[in-house]
Amino acid sequence: MSHVTLVRHGQANTAARDEVSYDKLSDLGWQQAHWLGDWFRDTGERFARVYTGTLVRHVETAEGIGTVCDTAPVRDARLNEMAYFDLAQAVEAQHGLMMPTDREGFVTHLPKVFDLWQQDKVDDAPEPFADFEARVRAAVTEIAAGEGRALIVTSGGLIGMTMRVVMRLDISALAAACLAIENTSLHRIQPLGNDLLLTQFNALPHLDNPDRQFARSHL
Repeated sequence: MSHVTLVRHGQANTAARDEVSYDKLSDLGWQQAHWLGDWFRDTGERFARVYTGTLVRHVETAEGIGTVCDTAPVRDARLNEMAYFDLAQAVEAQHGLMMPTDREGFVTHLPKVFDLWQQDKVDDAPEPFADFEARVRAAVTEIAAGEGRALIVTSGGLIGMTMRVVMRLDISALAAACLAIENTSLHRIQPLGNDLLLTQFNALPHLDNPDRQFARSHL
């Protein structure tokens, strides 16, 4: 059966506070990607098509995964992450909501930012919420309609938005989904009539061994 597997990129530069500095894999991120590629090959998982966003961390993760398809990955800017740092900085300047420095802080920060963003209460946002949702819906629907199994290497926010599209999540649930998504996690959807069906969320089979538990990361 044709399906689409979405992979979040490996751990990026967690110390960054801007888009450019964040956009590269850490040493752990590279290792996560290598292990995922090994798992694909060990289990005989092959894809007819591979897609990535155009961000460095997407391209590097696909490179770390290695060959799981007979053709080169297609780079599609519609699969790029929202510019979260830019969005958060605008929210901080306009609404006084400070950007956190750890994952615990994002638990309360992310829903507030998403709520303001969806209500168009962020002047000069890098991208309107509705536009982000529309491009994610268009890209994922188009890829799901293609021939053969597809792999998408992208970011957590885009995967979260895919969950919103598929599961009809509200803003609170969207934020919760984004917060749960781990680096190099697997998420699977498949066409079902005119809809898309979620069949897997946040799987980490390549990190399940006890000696790899240290390699699980969210930021």
